Amino acid sequence: MINFLIVSTFLFGALIGSFLNVVILRYGTGKKILGIGERSMCFSCSKTLEWYELIPVFSFLYQRGRCRGCKSKISWQYPLVEFTTGLLFAAVAWKNFSGVSLEEAFGASNFSTTAILTLFQFVIWSILIVITVYDIRHKIIPDFLVFMFAGLSLIASIFFPEVLGHTVTSAIVAGIAFFAFFGGLWLVSGGRWLGFGDAKLVLGVGFLLGPIQGLSALVLSFWIG
Repeated sequence: MINFLIVSTFLFGALIGSFLNVVILRYGTGKKILGIGERSMCFSCSKTLEWYELIPVFSFLYQRGRCRGCKSKISWQYPLVEFTTGLLFAAVAWKNFSGVSLEEAFGASNFSTTAILTLFQFVIWSILIVITVYDIRHKIIPDFLVFMFAGLSLIASIFFPEVLGHTVTSAIVAGIAFFAFFGGLWLVSGGRWLGFGDAKLVLGVGFLLGPIQGLSALVLSFWIG
């Protein structure tokens, strides 16, 4: 049953990834992210895409990465975001539900912990994916997204301290300390070493991961960078 859940979650994540691509491409452009009259289309020939051209990952592979109308190349961003989102969602489901029966996970006594925590993690990962790709494309992190990440991370620390492995007090202290450190680097360097958006982002990292895991994440990010 857990294998079925993981596969289903991957497919659900890939669908969410398709929506995240819409958010990434339309955020800040004035176009509606949701709503009638804002259907997906080819950026080269303006051809309105049919449903079978919007199947996550599969449509890109079937069309060999090209528009069916004008044959222009389609960005690899689309399948990568869809596949990555599906993979992350499946990993969250595996971590949270592995070794736990669906009856136990979705029972009345456990629903508020396992299932709701999973939904929280889905939303947080989705926001982080949008932030990452948007930052790669535009070299800026939108305030709305970064503060939403920080707010949800703080809420998660309040309601799921045992699962996250730290108290809400330590999470707040970590977030403020990380923000102060990165903000100091930004201030001293005049923005040459990093942007102020990074300082705002690590506020949520501290809220979500706490001092120990958060510090490990920041050290790892410096090494990768």
